[in-house]
Amino acid sequence: MSEQSRVLGATLAGAAIGGLVGYLYFTASGRRVREDLEPRLDEFAQEIRRLRGTLAKAQAVASEGWRSLNELIGDRPPGAAQWSSGQTRQASPF
Repeated sequence: MSEQSRVLGATLAGAAIGGLVGYLYFTASGRRVREDLEPRLDEFAQEIRRLRGTLAKAQAVASEGWRSLNELIGDRPPGAAQWSSGQTRQASPF
């Protein structure tokens, strides 16, 4: 891609973004769009926070399960336990 193409692309992108911002902030219909969009964005942000919390809980449960499994089979800290074949057990992936 030539330098001239990049400059043209950046100019067009900047013009489009500027036009969108102007529409949203300087027209009555743009204000209505912003008023409708704002609560939806807040709801989306709340859902993302819930998802992050759910993923953190799932990771904690998986780590606890891994720890319990290692305790059940008698695993020792890394470097201390080896199988008779000389292989060590896998560390927790979490």
